[in-house]
Amino acid sequence: MEYGKDMRKKELALEVIERLKREYPDAGCSLEYDQAWKLLVSVRLAAQCTDARVNVVVEKLYDKYPDVASLAAAPVEEIEKIVHPCGLGNSKARDISACMKMLQEEYGGGVPDDFDKLLKLPGVGRKSANLIMGDVFGKPAIVTDTHCIRLCNRIGLVDNIKEPKKVEMALWKIIPPEEGSDFCHRLVWHGREVCTARTKPYCDKCCLQDICKRQGV
Repeated sequence: MEYGKDMRKKELALEVIERLKREYPDAGCSLEYDQAWKLLVSVRLAAQCTDARVNVVVEKLYDKYPDVASLAAAPVEEIEKIVHPCGLGNSKARDISACMKMLQEEYGGGVPDDFDKLLKLPGVGRKSANLIMGDVFGKPAIVTDTHCIRLCNRIGLVDNIKEPKKVEMALWKIIPPEEGSDFCHRLVWHGREVCTARTKPYCDKCCLQDICKRQGV
């Protein structure tokens, strides 16, 4: 019974993937970075903050601390002054400082391309680790942010599952590994533009309307 259910969800997932590809062919990460460690910093700052604001704030941070070594050596208070506009400045500054120290001491300033090692970095959870694995290293990844969780429930890819790790595990069963990272980026774009959270979703202009479990409700 479970097998048949998963097969139906796999078919739905493949159709959703193809339609979102056509709708958002160039969708990618909206956090700007040119080195792996910078994405680690940005994704920590992005908690309860817009990516657009993070992109502005990190410019000031990197002007003052342009590499892992300088940021690792920076006083937490100085980091906090700069990242304060992103909210939760104290905890974010502490995590960024501790993370950079660990990168410097254990990985020579580099970022490990191993999921479990990423999870051991301060301030890095499954969502952040998957983002790094997919975007930086091109490895299979599923990033279960709020857009992913909301849309997958609405569409019917998962059944009333709200816990990020459980959504991730359910999606691994039905999403081809090589599609996961881009699929999640496209869900973010679709969630911002069409399948919105704070207003009624714009189902009338949704490319998934006829196959979505919600179907305009």
